[in-house]
Amino acid sequence: MTHESTAVGLASAYSNATTASGDWWRDAVIYQVYVRSFADSDGDGIGDLRGVRSRLPHLARLGVDAVWLTPFYVSPQADGGYDVADYRAVDPLFGDLADADELVRAAHALGLRVIVDVVPNHTSEQHPWFRAALAGEPGARERYLFRRGRGAEGELPPNDWESIFGGPAWTRVADGEWYLHLFAPEQPDLDWTHPEVMAEFDSVLRFWLDLGVDGFRIDVAHGMVKADGLPDIGRGAQATLIGSEPLPFFDQDGVHAIHRAWRRLLDSYEGPRRRIGVAEAWAPTSERLALYVRPDELHQAFNFRFLTCPWDPEGMRTVIDESLAATTAVGAPTTWVLSNHDVVRHVTRYGGGPRGLARARAAALLMLALPGSAYLYQGEELGLPEVTDLPATARQDPAFRRGRRQPIPTPRPEPDPQPAPGTRPAAETGSVPEAAPQTAPQAPETTGPEARTHTRPAAETRPVPEAAPQTAPQAPETTGPEAGGGVRPEAGSGDGPEAESGGGGDPGLPTAPEAEGQDGLRDGCRVPIPWAGAEPPYGFGPAGSWLPQPDGWAGLSVAAQTGDPHSTLELYRAALELRRALPGLGAPEAGGPADPRGMRWQSAPEGVLLFTRPGFACTLNTRPDPVELPAPGRPVLSSAPVETDGRTVRLPADSCTWWTP
Repeated sequence: MTHESTAVGLASAYSNATTASGDWWRDAVIYQVYVRSFADSDGDGIGDLRGVRSRLPHLARLGVDAVWLTPFYVSPQADGGYDVADYRAVDPLFGDLADADELVRAAHALGLRVIVDVVPNHTSEQHPWFRAALAGEPGARERYLFRRGRGAEGELPPNDWESIFGGPAWTRVADGEWYLHLFAPEQPDLDWTHPEVMAEFDSVLRFWLDLGVDGFRIDVAHGMVKADGLPDIGRGAQATLIGSEPLPFFDQDGVHAIHRAWRRLLDSYEGPRRRIGVAEAWAPTSERLALYVRPDELHQAFNFRFLTCPWDPEGMRTVIDESLAATTAVGAPTTWVLSNHDVVRHVTRYGGGPRGLARARAAALLMLALPGSAYLYQGEELGLPEVTDLPATARQDPAFRRGRRQPIPTPRPEPDPQPAPGTRPAAETGSVPEAAPQTAPQAPETTGPEARTHTRPAAETRPVPEAAPQTAPQAPETTGPEAGGGVRPEAGSGDGPEAESGGGGDPGLPTAPEAEGQDGLRDGCRVPIPWAGAEPPYGFGPAGSWLPQPDGWAGLSVAAQTGDPHSTLELYRAALELRRALPGLGAPEAGGPADPRGMRWQSAPEGVLLFTRPGFACTLNTRPDPVELPAPGRPVLSSAPVETDGRTVRLPADSCTWWTP
């Protein structure tokens, strides 16, 4: 017989023990809402809190446990709200504090918890603290990382650190000092050794906890502490090293004291709704990442290794095993995620078109069958692909023009038989030590409050709406239709000659490959999602949308997919319902670190993954052709129709199937 791709008549009551015990987060499915692209209530083309509230029934019907909201605080929107000017107020673009309060209450009434972003690594340049620092208020600069420059006149940056968005991580102000910004110049980094910084964020967290939120997703949770002395790295293209090699500005041991203090604060809020902290952290190994979720630290940390894993069964199994071993060893659940607002949607990463969609559906079932908690990014339940043909004029990612950066000016190194801490000799890095800048340093600009230098083109410093700066580089690009999990569109993907040459900057500016940051194409995963209708904006709001939606998305809308048993939306709904109903799914119970909740790998043909959990089995066929094997049980859900006679099964290409005895 052929088993259809979705299941019907499933039980709806929770059976996972963690839900009853109050540790809801251990097996929760959490849905990320990118606020500006979810739903627009007032017709300005930008999503808002009232729009989110109006669409909460969709999330309740989908079957998720919690909603994570991206920043909606007062902000100049230089980076989509991740440049915060007031942490205790709602930006008028998204509503007001009453809207936030009503959204939280409405979510709780539907059984949904609410997690909000907190951005502690940096503030906006318009934050009162930074304005005071530029104005010369005594002691104000001590809250940030201001330093004197190098060179005879201090005309060179204090070290060789690069912005994640490309170019130098330092900007010079009118009096000659430089300030650190690991992201955009509009996002100056805070100095977390200053006691006022810790006290301020304790107050901010309490403000939102008192309003009723259920926890925080901590932006750049690995970044607040920098290595003593701010040592040089001695290498370029530093954004490509994030998550793979130690860096003096990320994953320093000192961040854990901050997270332990926040865990104590979260635990002080008693009641039936346990409050949690989620680390958005990049670390070189699974073991380093597990440090963020030790019993006295945060509750969860994003597992980006799973997200960046290519469509390869051995690679997937390795990531799953290592992730489970590392987190179970410290008593924490593993989290799984396939897409977010900073990476190419996984339909496109897995090859795009019908094959990419088939793989994306299969990967979703794999993810939801694994022990621990899962994160869904808005629109993935609709099978949305990446929008790769946005015009250059529409793109708003602040990293978009990084391909036109000027070289980072650095002093010519002096001979030194004892390299400074944090640097690597040329023999180790395989590169020649940086010499004098190729272009002579220019005098600092003295116009505007920032008084930035000419090391950054003026076109790159203008405020533009954008979102989280925290993503690390994606897996290496591959080519052709078989591109795996790390594939991303080429720089010129449908964007015309500007994008083909590096992205919309002045063609006369020299490039600096060693100073490159993110690819600048994150807008493609942030296009507002379709709700209903035959043409844009597909029910997103009364008018248009801040990023143009494709003409062919009518069939991908919530309305179009609802009730279609073969649709991606109904597949997700069925999977989440089954995940609640089956006792073998959800969070790991106490037990050996190598075998969380009885998960065991079983022998399977090449290209197929097969694992079992109590009363449950999961098969993933990564091959481009069907494969036959003994049936592990009775199929209850599949990403594509499977053929079985009860004894053997023919698994479709690029598919995942759930089984019960």
